[in-house]
Amino acid sequence: MIPRLALVLGDPAGIGPEIMSKLLSVAENRDKAALLLVADRAALDEGQRIAGVELPLLRVNDAADLKPGRIAWRELTAAEDIPRGRASAAGGAHAMATLRECLALAQAGTVDAVCFAPLNKSALHMAQMGHADELHWFAEVLGHAGATSEFNVLDGLWTCRVTSHVALREVADLITGESVIGAITLIRDALVAAGVARPRIAVCGLNPHNGDGGAFGREEIEVIGPAVEEARRRGLPAEGPYPADTIFLRAQPKPDGTREVDAIVTMYHDQGQIAMKLMGFWRGVTVAGGVPVPITTCAHGTGFDIQGKGVARVGALQAAFDLACAMGARRRGA
Repeated sequence: MIPRLALVLGDPAGIGPEIMSKLLSVAENRDKAALLLVADRAALDEGQRIAGVELPLLRVNDAADLKPGRIAWRELTAAEDIPRGRASAAGGAHAMATLRECLALAQAGTVDAVCFAPLNKSALHMAQMGHADELHWFAEVLGHAGATSEFNVLDGLWTCRVTSHVALREVADLITGESVIGAITLIRDALVAAGVARPRIAVCGLNPHNGDGGAFGREEIEVIGPAVEEARRRGLPAEGPYPADTIFLRAQPKPDGTREVDAIVTMYHDQGQIAMKLMGFWRGVTVAGGVPVPITTCAHGTGFDIQGKGVARVGALQAAFDLACAMGARRRGA
């Protein structure tokens, strides 16, 4: 099943236009999906110039006319006056406008998934996004009132977290039995949607050495452990809690390429992000978990410091694009 993908340059002040141009210059990528690129002409031309490529664009007004092998292009908003190489309200507003259009197309069934180049949270906040992060903004735009979680994916290993963009001092109070079970459920559903028929999920503890029997905290004994047991009673394939400083060793590929686990549920943002970015910063993917539309992007940021230099790597966007294709194809065939 060939999916239909909406593509966004991300914040035009960063490396998004460059790496999207590099991605789409590869004919094999253009054959993987029916592509609709929603982008400003000035930002798109700049990205092609920096990347040293010229894309075969077909300007369309009717987004329903999408076919593999070509790039349907739809111009939405102007980005000429956005300062490059730094965060601005204009850059954040531009990114949100193009994303809002793509989310509407996904809701209408015109496209099956959305893949976007990096955003900048400071720019989004300057543009009055109204949420701590883009995931919760996606949920609002899509009218989704259920649970959400940001997933990170690297070479087939998925992570999600019970708490996300909150101060570290707030984490322990936000970890409840239902929040742990909710995170396990969300990532199980996402793995199945991505084609993993029988996911294996490991759950982190919160405290050093898993609390060491209560010596360094009782969250593992009183909250996380019972939540994992309840998740298993509900039929969820979860194990743990495991100490956070060794759990990612269990997830490393064996010599034959297999892993002990497919996903890790962490308790807070950096508990998983540090490990994943050390293992493969330029290959990591972020997935908007819980929302009704497959949405993927790079796990790295906008690269303002290297904008315009032509040195930005496309690996993470390639991985995000490939995952969006896989998830979009399954959604289209459902």
